[in-house]
Amino acid sequence: MPAPVDGWWRRLLLRLSHPRCLVCREAGDDGRELCTRCAATLPWLRAACLRCALPLPGAEATCGHCLRRPPVLAETHAAFLYGTPVDRLLPRLKFHRDLAAGHLLAGCMAEAFAGLPRPDALIAVPLHPARLRRRGYDQALELARPLAHTLGIPLLQGALVRARATTAQSRLDAAQRKRNLRGAFLATARTPLPAHLALVDDVMTTGATLQAAATALRRAGVARVDAWVCARVP
Repeated sequence: MPAPVDGWWRRLLLRLSHPRCLVCREAGDDGRELCTRCAATLPWLRAACLRCALPLPGAEATCGHCLRRPPVLAETHAAFLYGTPVDRLLPRLKFHRDLAAGHLLAGCMAEAFAGLPRPDALIAVPLHPARLRRRGYDQALELARPLAHTLGIPLLQGALVRARATTAQSRLDAAQRKRNLRGAFLATARTPLPAHLALVDDVMTTGATLQAAATALRRAGVARVDAWVCARVP
């Protein structure tokens, strides 16, 4: 039997509608914008310090630094090490408005964090209003929205603000990062915040940003603050 006259149109539409891998542009698998080959290269962080997500050999534990100087964060979890191809996808989200990359990475975060103790709500680490106006979107919020939806956790917006403009952390060393963020965050909720919150951010390097945000929340009466980040710089 001859093929229908619109058969090639149907094949073209199917090809165009099929998700493409955001890394290599080949056909995606399982309805995701990621192919099997690129998915196999994702640098999942399997074992790390429970307090700062520093990669550790073997099973999860607490690193020596966190044992000596416990951080404000009760637990910190990272879905990935900051390596290929995550180190290509995150900058596309952060600097080039590639929200598809953010949605893909948020799905991976939901997969990685599904078995963790559930916080009462998530809070995206906020940008300063001036930087938000320049960029036009908040990359941490673009991760937090689909993550909250997938895991069924409330997302609080506006409860934490960046009250002071700071120098970009990427330009500073560890000590300068800590000083740079002193007093940078302010909890502004008019009603009592939930007892257990998790901060969501894209990349953790020294953890200074997350520590400063957690400190503001703890001062506002939050009993426990965790951090859920997409990638941890080793």
